[in-house]
Amino acid sequence: MIELKRQFYDFLVGWKADKKRECLLVKGARQIGKTFIIEKFGRENYESFIEINFIEEPEFASVFDGALDADSICSGISAIRPDVRFIPGRTLIFLDEIQECRDVRTAFKFLALDGRYDVVASGSLLGIKYKRKRKDKEPKSVSVGFERQVTMHSLSFEEFLWAKGYQPLQIEQLREYFIRREPVPEVVNEKFHALMREYAVVGGMPEVVSGYIENRHFGDVQRTQEKILVAYIDDIHKYADAVDVPKIERCFRAMPLILAKENRKFKYSEVEKGATARKYLSSVDWLKDSSLASFAECVNVALPGLAGYVKEEWFKLYLSDVGLLCASYGMLTKRQVLDGSIKGTVKGGIYENLVAGVFVRSGIPLRYYRNDEVEMEFVVEANDGVVPVEVKAQTGRTLSLDKMLADDSIPYGYKLTGGNVGVSGKKVTLPHYMAMFIQQAK
Repeated sequence: MIELKRQFYDFLVGWKADKKRECLLVKGARQIGKTFIIEKFGRENYESFIEINFIEEPEFASVFDGALDADSICSGISAIRPDVRFIPGRTLIFLDEIQECRDVRTAFKFLALDGRYDVVASGSLLGIKYKRKRKDKEPKSVSVGFERQVTMHSLSFEEFLWAKGYQPLQIEQLREYFIRREPVPEVVNEKFHALMREYAVVGGMPEVVSGYIENRHFGDVQRTQEKILVAYIDDIHKYADAVDVPKIERCFRAMPLILAKENRKFKYSEVEKGATARKYLSSVDWLKDSSLASFAECVNVALPGLAGYVKEEWFKLYLSDVGLLCASYGMLTKRQVLDGSIKGTVKGGIYENLVAGVFVRSGIPLRYYRNDEVEMEFVVEANDGVVPVEVKAQTGRTLSLDKMLADDSIPYGYKLTGGNVGVSGKKVTLPHYMAMFIQQAK
């Protein structure tokens, strides 16, 4: 299996250089490459790398049952694994699958205050409500101020391009067309549209991408994605409270169905006839907290400070990986995405999920705009104001965007399409692949 270059590696290097007294907690869905990239970082940047996986080595949980000072923890680890070396200033302790060990997060405070060893922890399904029989897995306390949390995702479009052999310089050259608002040479534009459609079908799950790069077989891609989807359903059954399992599973399975509709607002009635928020809201929270779904808030005012205009009763859910969404629709849909012939409302859902995934990986909060007259797929707080972003699978009229741009408070808006770069008044048309260049205010 090929080794994939990940942007998260650079984040880890920056954390090592700039951290104060803190342990790093890496969250994210299963099978997105957390363990691999942390192992690579540890081996390449520390003289001593100590890795503990609480699923594969449950005996290490006993180390955190007693005293949690750094010396006691190190002594307990070395008692089980006598060959480890604790070298002050040059050791990384990697604690993986920490959802299986209750008091690891309680210990962060003592390890951070001690400061001799760097600590990175990782796990899936952190922060969710575990089964009642697993209450002993929940931490006694969380070390506020000594724990830095970060969420990792499956491969971004840029990382997918790296896996395909493209260099950062080539991507930066594309960015220049975005900055200058100039059309991309047509042969280049067509190539990157094809790559974006390929990414929509393959997605960013590392096992899927590496297998695809090696053999270019879309049937294998589909089989691997289906295996991951089954594993996610298994996780729901394994970790959710028993009474909530069927509700969470229904919500998870309903997401592709809702995204295939004209109105992609999440409706509980699409999960179960007559269902209400009272019954299913906690299931939505579970999917969001487990990183299986990306949550988009609705706002009804397009002014800076969007977080203050959220309508909590309206929201959208996107699958955390667009390739898994396409896998839910099957091979025929994938072929139509690849050749650009896909029609119907499924097409809009796929492209909207695609852009949502790009924004999440760029750190842009997912928000959409809706009032009595207008609904806009996304709104982004940029340095010069609130910017609406309309997503068209190919091209088409932009009535909602035109209405928003008539407001003097809106500096400009983006129309993401299957075309090229263009400018008409305050409307900036961009090819879908340039969504990766859109930024929030800094």
